[in-house]
Amino acid sequence: MEKLSFATLAREGMLNVTEDLREVVRSRGWTDGVLTVFCPHTTCGVTVNEGFDADVPLDMTGFFRRLVPQSPDFRHGEGNSDAHIKASLLGSSVQILVEEGQLVLGTWQAVWLFDGDGPRTRQLWLKWQGESR
Repeated sequence: MEKLSFATLAREGMLNVTEDLREVVRSRGWTDGVLTVFCPHTTCGVTVNEGFDADVPLDMTGFFRRLVPQSPDFRHGEGNSDAHIKASLLGSSVQILVEEGQLVLGTWQAVWLFDGDGPRTRQLWLKWQGESR
């Protein structure tokens, strides 16, 4: 299993991790298979969405803030219940096909790490199933 670390800069935000994943696939010689990307944090999620327009992650983060605002009405004592809910809505993992050493993503797609309770150092755990050079 590979582990990648990322420093997030705000309480909430999305970080495009696509190039980091491409570099791991390239450097490990992974050619054809499936890459599972798992986030071990309960206040973070992973998703695939548009990576071309910088407004998309801002819109998504803004939508999550409106959908699940921070609230003193939540019972969880750490004050980050909203982040737990947002992470659950996104999910903790994605699987990405790899063909001929390349991530198989749509033209505009990217892989995003969402942090709902930063800034912190976050990890993604990668599990490879497939062929290597």
